Formats: sequence, C-alpha cells, structure tokens
Amino acid sequence: MSNQLDTLKQYTTVVADTGDFQSISEFQPQDATTNPSLILKASQQSTYDYLIQQAIDQSDANDPQRLESIIDRLLILFGLEILKVVPGRVSTEVDARLSFDTEGTIAKAKELIAAYEAEGIKRDRVLIKIASTWEGIKAAEALEKEGIRCNLTLLFSMAQAVACAEANVQLISPFVGRIYDWYKAKNNTDYTGADDPGVQSVTQIFQYYKKFGYSTEVMGASFRNTSQIIELAGCDLLTISPGLLEQLQNNNTPISQKLSASAAQDATIEKIHLDEKTFRFLFNEDAMATEKTAEGIRLFSADIVKLEEMIKARI
Repeated sequence: MSNQLDTLKQYTTVVADTGDFQSISEFQPQDATTNPSLILKASQQSTYDYLIQQAIDQSDANDPQRLESIIDRLLILFGLEILKVVPGRVSTEVDARLSFDTEGTIAKAKELIAAYEAEGIKRDRVLIKIASTWEGIKAAEALEKEGIRCNLTLLFSMAQAVACAEANVQLISPFVGRIYDWYKAKNNTDYTGADDPGVQSVTQIFQYYKKFGYSTEVMGASFRNTSQIIELAGCDLLTISPGLLEQLQNNNTPISQKLSASAAQDATIEKIHLDEKTFRFLFNEDAMATEKTAEGIRLFSADIVKLEEMIKARI
C-alpha cells in the first residue's frame, strides 16, 4: 500500500520547505524552497558551519558592502547544495527589507541570478522569492520579461494572487498556515479539513487561475498539519517541511485528489480587474492579509539581521 506522500506525488509536485539540504534527499521532492528564517535555522546547525566559513573566506575584506556580500554568497551556497539533491528548482529569497523597493529588488534578483549562472546553474532552475507587495509584484513583472523566474511569497489574499497572475509571474506561495493562525486566534476556532480558511484561500486562488487560464503556478505553503496538505492534493505544487513530509511518509491512510483544473471550469467566479489603486484598496480591505503580510516582512527582516549578527561575530 502506498503511503500518503507517494500518493500525493501522483496529484501534486512536492517541494521541500527547508534550508536543511541534508534532510531533503530522504523524501525525494522535485523542488526546494528557502527563506531567511530557514537559512538562519540551518546556519545555526554545526553541520553547516563550513558554508558560513566558505562564504566569509570568499568575501573581500576591503569591500564596504562585505556583510551583504557574505549573506548573498551564503544564500547561493545553500542553493547550490540543494540543487545537488533536487532535480528541479530552488527558491532563493531577496532581502525582505527590499519589499517596498521595486528597483532594489530587481537589482538584487539580477545579482543572485548572476551568481548562480557563474556557478553553471541555468536560470530556469532558480526562482527568486519576492514578497507580494505591489512593489514586489512590479519587480517580478519586470524580471519575468528578462527570463528571471519569480516565486511571490507572503501571499494571503485574492488581490495579491490576481496581481501576480496579471504580472505573469512564474509561481505564487499562498501561506495556508499563517491564514489559519489568524482566523484561529480571531475566532477561537480550531479549523479542520475543508473548513480551514487557509485551505479555502488556496482553493479559491487555484480555481480562479484555472478557470481564467492563467499560467502562474500555485504552490501552497506554510502548513501547520497534514490535514491542510491532504485537502489541497491536486494543487500545482505544495511546499512542505521535513517534519510533515515524514508524517505523510509514515501514514498509509488513503487520500484522494481534491483540486483539479477541469473541476475549476465549473466554478462560479467573477473575474477581477486590477490597477494599483484597486489592488491597494482591496488589499487594505482584507485585515488578515494586511496584518500577515506586514508581520511576515518584519519577521523575515529580523531573521536577516540575526544572520548578519551571527556573521559579524565571525569576521
């Protein structure tokens, strides 16, 4: 009998949500995603101490931007190791402190892609992760036109999803678990199964994209339990932490496909047309989305600072 992980792979591309590349190979995901928090967590393990030292050793002591260069190099080194383990793509995140800086995001994305290409990695194996602010979405739109594929993260609302699709970004990462967290705290309700607001949000986005023929991939992210994952079987991709991948691997309870492009054609959905003013208004109307996006940017920014402090102590 197949386990849940093997069955899930029949319906959905499974992605490992971790910077701990040594734990990835056991679950044989197609892709892997990272973010500042995951890289910080991995960097605190002695196993990866050599990568920090390598990033430092490869830096120029006289570079006025040395710390930034070391962080960028560390992200690339983790990405290179991950690409040795997964056959597909790795997502590498732009500094969250650039979330409201379109030009800064574009410049940093080009630096990261150039660093990968200098190591012989083709750009189609890298997704640049960018926060789903209006400025981030506009940066991604420009980058996609130059063949730099983007993963729009910290996504919590239909307004963000529609803007990303209209910008022709490669992939979005709606955060199931953080949506669940917000509604659980607000309503003091422990949602399960199809009643989970995070599951419902991704389902609605998936149906919208498929009904109106958008090519942007939907990758559910930030899961709190395997129930959320199982309810989204059939989504384009799901990025899952090693702990939850292990739970799926160890469970033989049958699961079935819940989402499909064909079923989405029958959904009753009104098409949304967005310009910047409409986006900002609709986004502002969604208290959960505005709060969780802002919180996510703050948390990722704080973890970048922690990573910088860790490296400062070593140089």
